[in-house]
Amino acid sequence: MVQNPLQLGADICVHSVTKYLSGHSDILLGCAVVKDRSLLDRLEQSRRYGGAIAGPFEAWLALRGVRTFALRMQRSQENAMELAKRLEKDKRVSKVRFPGLSSDPYHERAKSFMKGFGAMISFEVKAEVSQIEKMCNSSKLITNATSLGGVESIWERRRRWATESHTIPENLIRFSVGIENVEDLWADIQDSFSAADIS
Repeated sequence: MVQNPLQLGADICVHSVTKYLSGHSDILLGCAVVKDRSLLDRLEQSRRYGGAIAGPFEAWLALRGVRTFALRMQRSQENAMELAKRLEKDKRVSKVRFPGLSSDPYHERAKSFMKGFGAMISFEVKAEVSQIEKMCNSSKLITNATSLGGVESIWERRRRWATESHTIPENLIRFSVGIENVEDLWADIQDSFSAADIS
């Protein structure tokens, strides 16, 4: 829905069905999509010999999610665009990364090969680490967790491990935007800022 790697020249596209495709955060599953029949035959042989075959219940859960994928993705992307615009204007936020914003350094590139901009936002908050942790823990609607692609919105202060110290700013929040009412999400963000005394 957002991008087709096979049309961009990829031979194999590997999807984490666990995330957006299933959309309900309740299965562990992946799939590979190919254009070339000979690649498909080789992948099927490897899958057969390796035993990586989904069970019927997992397949049913995935199909349940695929039926609503387009609707969920559209709503999540609309919400993400609106929230990214609002966060960009918020004085408590120093930086917003979302390819749908014209200010994003990769906006033009994303426009050239994507059909949408997805529903992942990262933003940096002008606050101490302890305040940002409190902010993420104070939300009532947005879950503080490490995941993405479900119907529910999820965020987390991303840098928590020593190995990330040189690559991720300590004040960065990764935000997977779900399908909730956008005004409810914005109110929850504002309440979370207030609960953490971030002004």
